[in-house]
Amino acid sequence: MLSCIEQSVRSIAYGLAFGLCIAPSFAQNTSTAVAPVIDVHVHAMDESFPGGPMCPNEARFLASDPATKEATNGWNQEECTPKLSPAAKGEYLKSMAAEMERLNVTAVVFGDEKSVQKWKDAMPGRVIPGTSFTSGGMGGNGRVPLDELRDDFTKKGFKVMGEIGLQYEGLSPSDMSVDQYFALAEQLDVPVAIHMGTGGSGRANIAMPKFRGSAGNPLLLEELLARHPKLRVQVMHAGYPMIDNMLTLLQASSHVYVDVAGLIWSYPIKEVNHYIQRLVEAGFEDRVMFGTDQLQWPKLMSYSISIIQNAEYLTPEQKRDILYNNAARFLRLDAPKAR
Repeated sequence: MLSCIEQSVRSIAYGLAFGLCIAPSFAQNTSTAVAPVIDVHVHAMDESFPGGPMCPNEARFLASDPATKEATNGWNQEECTPKLSPAAKGEYLKSMAAEMERLNVTAVVFGDEKSVQKWKDAMPGRVIPGTSFTSGGMGGNGRVPLDELRDDFTKKGFKVMGEIGLQYEGLSPSDMSVDQYFALAEQLDVPVAIHMGTGGSGRANIAMPKFRGSAGNPLLLEELLARHPKLRVQVMHAGYPMIDNMLTLLQASSHVYVDVAGLIWSYPIKEVNHYIQRLVEAGFEDRVMFGTDQLQWPKLMSYSISIIQNAEYLTPEQKRDILYNNAARFLRLDAPKAR
């Protein structure tokens, strides 16, 4: 018998799949009845991310041939069910605002000041702003001046330093060339969100030649944490697929949390559930946070929430902790626990 989420993935009718399989506590479709969710990993986009429809949890990391110019990340297939489609041109922010209201989501939204402000304007009260010290996007090696970044957090209302994508530059997060930024975060008591692990199929040899899988090893954070023992760290993508090293770091450093963003929809569903289950069963259920890595597909948020809601290996309390309580604690939000 298929699990609920496997039925969702294989259902012919996308809308029907979510109507039938969504957990009862989440299916109450009014903003006052739906339990709150915190998505700790959203990107401040106002138009389409490059690409088209996407098939969640049907990754196929096929071999490529260096004699060709093919480009694949493993999760954009033309034929699949369900298929997540981008918003119509110019409708993305409107669509996301409606989804976040319907799902009762507050999101940590990463980007530059102008882009994040668009999200704040579109969905008042639902955006926790985040920004980083790298200019030029993921893979860029430009650096924001330290004083400018300080102003972002002391005068302009930013709350999280991220997404920090040093792996795309082939750099360890403990590299001393960026230590001043982490020192600033520790000084200001600002949590940092660092990309570790997954990068997409063929990332290094097709799209980003500086990307190094080895630079996503969660244990590379240890020297950084030793220098800055009060730093709160969010390991993005939960360091996938390096589960043993991730568990080792979580055991050694109790200030470290993980998010399941990106991982939750871009790998086969059995693999996703296995990875999250390992984190929880190893005793780290209070440090796993929900995230989407939201890019261009408005329905991705509800789809990703349903994976947690329908996880048979999680108790109702663990689901609420992952979807809300753990992030509220990590971000130090003044709010009661959500049950």
